[in-house]
Amino acid sequence: MSSLRSRLWFSYAALIVTALSVVAMVLLIYLIRNPLPYRQALERVHAAEKLILRRPAEFLDDSALGTLERTADLFDVRVVVYSADGEILRDTGAGNLRLPRETPFPRKLSAARDASGRLWLYSRSALPDGKILLVAAPRPRVAGLSLFTDELMPLFLGGGAIALLLSLVLAFVIARWVADPLQKMLAAARTVPSEAAQPVEPRGPREVQDVMRAFNSMVERVQAGQKSQREFVANVSHELKTPLTSIQGFAQAILDGTADTPEARQQAAQVIYNESGRMHRLALDLLDLARLDAGTADLQMTPLDLTVLLGAVTEKLSPLAARAGVTVSAQSDALPPLVGDGDRLAQVFTNLVDNALKFTPAGGEVTLTARQEGAEAVVEVRDTGQGIAPEVLPHIFERFYQSDASRVRGERHGAGLGLAIAREIVAAHGGKISVRSQLGQGTAFIVRLPLAQPQPQPQVNK
Repeated sequence: MSSLRSRLWFSYAALIVTALSVVAMVLLIYLIRNPLPYRQALERVHAAEKLILRRPAEFLDDSALGTLERTADLFDVRVVVYSADGEILRDTGAGNLRLPRETPFPRKLSAARDASGRLWLYSRSALPDGKILLVAAPRPRVAGLSLFTDELMPLFLGGGAIALLLSLVLAFVIARWVADPLQKMLAAARTVPSEAAQPVEPRGPREVQDVMRAFNSMVERVQAGQKSQREFVANVSHELKTPLTSIQGFAQAILDGTADTPEARQQAAQVIYNESGRMHRLALDLLDLARLDAGTADLQMTPLDLTVLLGAVTEKLSPLAARAGVTVSAQSDALPPLVGDGDRLAQVFTNLVDNALKFTPAGGEVTLTARQEGAEAVVEVRDTGQGIAPEVLPHIFERFYQSDASRVRGERHGAGLGLAIAREIVAAHGGKISVRSQLGQGTAFIVRLPLAQPQPQPQVNK
């Protein structure tokens, strides 16, 4: 009784027994009000009535003496013919049977009493000549116990037992059909969030299958989140390990006197300064990314001129591009105002241009173009660099992901968070960022941002 299947089966069984009990009660009431002897008597009455009404002249004319009596004896009924005012014209039985009143709603079992007080079941009909035909049969006496034992008990016990057996088997099948998938899902849920949790095969009713699909989707998200969390911790540890080792090593060199010359001490201090700066930038990036993920980043949304913004980014990075021997330019169509955080969007485009400069050889170009497509502003940052391998493209926006992990660490080496932060900033503005690249043909990052909707102008009636 503790399992879901057992509870469902007992629920179905209780429902079936209740339904059969109600049916039996209704059947019992019907049989009490319409027992078999009553129905047999009424069948004789109606048969005789139909025979007489089919050819009334053969039975009711004065020349057809004896025909009416023989018909009444044949069907074991009493036939009475009344005049229009209720006077008895012909009667095949004894005892004055008064004409019953005609009711607007005739009942199935209409009964009347004769002069001796005997009850008769009758059927009343109007004849073509205005006379009234009454066909009656004595109402049988039926004992309640015999009614129950003779009529109800065999019928109920036979049909009820078969119906109950089939219903319980069907209820067991339905309960198993519903409960088994849920129990499998419960067993799988107990293994979450471990890596041993496996998706369950959708089975059972459509609603149960929908629940199981939602469960499988939840398990996938939980496992993906745990994997991402483990990778995040491992990546942060890896990124911190190298600068901490450098800081500790050069600090030890200063403390134990290994760096015994001013030049050595200067070099050790410079390394400590650079590595601590990298750690500080990493901490700021992680804090920034956490705020964007949580939706608590303070975005100052104001109307912006995207052309001016891209020009400022290009101007800021021109000295860096000149040192790398790369040309940076910006081209923009006339665009409507854009509502956004200028500093955050400048961070996005600065990061994209900076990445383009890193992977574009001397003599190459980095171009920023802006255009309008419908209700969106599309900014494309294109370079003529080496491009990105196809297997790398799906991971380019993942945190701590670096397409060239073997490159030598330098001053401008990052932790692989720039593109992840850029994606979160664009998403916070209601936009999307994507990448398109081919090896040897350069890379293009496409940023789509919603434009400010024009405010409706009030109408002035002349």
